[in-house]
Amino acid sequence: MRQGFADPKNVARDGAALGRPDAVSQRVRAYQGFTQRIVSGAILPGQFISQRELMTLLDMPLGAVREMIPRLEAGGLIKTVPQRGLQIAHVDLKLIRNAFQVRSMIEREAVLAFVESASNAELAAIEAAHQQILARANKASTTDPQLLDDAQALDWGLHDRMVDALGNEIVSDIYRVNSLRVRLIKLEQSVITPVILIPAMQEHLSFIAALRERNAAQAAALLDAHINSARSRVMNVPNH
Repeated sequence: MRQGFADPKNVARDGAALGRPDAVSQRVRAYQGFTQRIVSGAILPGQFISQRELMTLLDMPLGAVREMIPRLEAGGLIKTVPQRGLQIAHVDLKLIRNAFQVRSMIEREAVLAFVESASNAELAAIEAAHQQILARANKASTTDPQLLDDAQALDWGLHDRMVDALGNEIVSDIYRVNSLRVRLIKLEQSVITPVILIPAMQEHLSFIAALRERNAAQAAALLDAHINSARSRVMNVPNH
């Protein structure tokens, strides 16, 4: 999984356009730090946090934090609450439905393109990485403290890769912001655990097999089932 959400080429381009490369770079680094804190669980859904606390948490100057906030507000990741400060997006049923609907729309388009663009070598490597995770998971007697983190990175990494393969920066940016919403939901509701790790990897392997067979319809259907399964887990309702 990629740790940053900004393309360095875009940072340089934006800095040149504004004539303030240092300021833009700090704002981007602040945003990257914020997203990484969401992924790590250091920033939690519904949490109230001040600009000063963000400055300390991100180790960034107050000016960069203030410039970052409008971007977070525009993405629905944070909101200003009068007399209380900044609040991280609260996870509710509406957020879950909306975030997973956006995810499904983008990823369906992505998988239909990826089935055509991905090389045989890349698909084989992706499949092998999943098989390795499954092999580690099946060794129940072996303590593997890194397993869940590696499985989560592989899970998110595959979805990110398919979307990025579209070659559409606008779609990738929208997807990245929505992925942060999904990660907030997962922090609140569910992440990969030993119980769901094996089924989740098997779901991935099913649509990877369809990708390797260049069967677009089947790959899309299996990906839809995978996303619906994830949504059902966080909504705690039966899968339909």
